[in-house]
Amino acid sequence: MPEGVGLACAGAAAWMTCGSRAGLRRARRLLAGGGTAERPGSRPWDRVRGWTRRLSARWPLWAPVAVGALIALLSASVLPLPAGIAGVPLLRRVRMAQAERRARDERDAAVIALCATLAGEVRAGRQPGEALLRAARESAGLGQAQAAVLAAARFGGDVPSALLQAARRPGVEGLSGLAACWRVAVDRGAGLAAGLERLEAALRADRDQRADLQAQLAGSRSTAVLLAGLPVLGLLLGTALGAHPLRVLLHSGPGLACLGIGGALEGAGVWWAMRIVRGAEAA
Repeated sequence: MPEGVGLACAGAAAWMTCGSRAGLRRARRLLAGGGTAERPGSRPWDRVRGWTRRLSARWPLWAPVAVGALIALLSASVLPLPAGIAGVPLLRRVRMAQAERRARDERDAAVIALCATLAGEVRAGRQPGEALLRAARESAGLGQAQAAVLAAARFGGDVPSALLQAARRPGVEGLSGLAACWRVAVDRGAGLAAGLERLEAALRADRDQRADLQAQLAGSRSTAVLLAGLPVLGLLLGTALGAHPLRVLLHSGPGLACLGIGGALEGAGVWWAMRIVRGAEAA
């Protein structure tokens, strides 16, 4: 048991070190201009974080139930099993939020690629409708927005209205700027390519700003998660010292009261920390 506790402490320290330096490395890659940027995955910690990310992505949804059943078996109490079952929807919600964030980033990159390709096609001398058809086919990742825009461009529909309708989805808000450029170019004869190039530059700057913000907030997220895991480390240390904390918490009145109050405070603390981070992102 002491060796296991030592390995757990070493793993927690390594994870904390990796998490605290991840934001700095990401910011350096984003803002690298005066020196040589690091190749992603070149450091050992980058590979470790990649393995951890892939493992967390493949972690099954029934894992909290298995952990709760194991703790219930070791502690001879049925209370950890309902707690593990309650953790399944929470894990599912976290997975869905991560998947939605990745999809939103992919759609954002697809809009930027669409503006760049469309500007190049217009510069090459193609008509706006034909250029939009070719650019939309080459720019994958727009999802349903791509089909609506293609239909409007192919059958002579209202392209700006289709772009504005598609821009309501998260991640493709930049299509509203494309609709404005299209309307000005068609109605007033302004240069479409110049407007698209300025729009592309603005969208890239906005994306870089969001990435920089995510890099700065990575340390706060890591600290919140690490602090949330400290009670588990305390239980492991108590078990190693022979104090039997699970027996006290799950088989006595004061222990159950401490467990309920501590769990409520733990959940409130994590919720408040994540609320601060989300507020900074929204601002």
